[in-house]
Amino acid sequence: MDFRKRDNITVDCLIFGLDNNGLNILLYNRTLNLFHEDYPEINDWVLTGRHVFISKTLEESADLIFKEITGQETANRVQFKTYGNPTRLKSEKDLLWIKNQGSKTQTMTVAYYFVLPLAVVTKKNKGFKWFSINSLPNLGFDHEEIIKDAYNDLKMKIMTEPIIFDLLPPKFTLNELQLAFEAVLDVELDNRNFRRKALNNVYIVPLNEKRKSGTSKKPSKLYTFSRDVYDKVKEKEYIIKI
Repeated sequence: MDFRKRDNITVDCLIFGLDNNGLNILLYNRTLNLFHEDYPEINDWVLTGRHVFISKTLEESADLIFKEITGQETANRVQFKTYGNPTRLKSEKDLLWIKNQGSKTQTMTVAYYFVLPLAVVTKKNKGFKWFSINSLPNLGFDHEEIIKDAYNDLKMKIMTEPIIFDLLPPKFTLNELQLAFEAVLDVELDNRNFRRKALNNVYIVPLNEKRKSGTSKKPSKLYTFSRDVYDKVKEKEYIIKI
């Protein structure tokens, strides 16, 4: 492997995770203190980004970052935008960070996001923390813009692509599926209407299994998403017409 890096191309990775409290994003605590009155102390939160190795493709670079952060081998990866504005980095803290890292101030960033159930992620570094998508901390660089763009892209894609199922465990209840849509879209859906529409889709396959969840005394029927069936019947339509 060639460990030389492309000094003007980076990959930034966003990781969306879903739990019972809603949609979350995994961020890294960026800290720097040069203990000098002329330089500000840095203590904020950022996405994880790296310069691309010459021997790696963009996709391989994103997968490598994802594995290092989460311990997971694979997940649904979506490339959604490239950022190349020469004035991306403006703040004193960002410029100080870049200078301290020995990097160029003008770089092009290719951004990806991954989606998965929050519970399957094993954080490999204590510097990472989950934040609700609706309650983000102070962010460095232009990462507020990148997160906003990624979230908007996710909200569009879950309506026409089966990415919603990547946020769920392999076996899920219809209530969990509805809550996933509600969490991502920040809406409230009618339960009876949603169930009826969900069951009209042959790729949401009922299982001969049930699971007790929450405060309900009655176990809930489990379902799974069939990629094979979906690939045979998919059309340019909504996943579930909610």
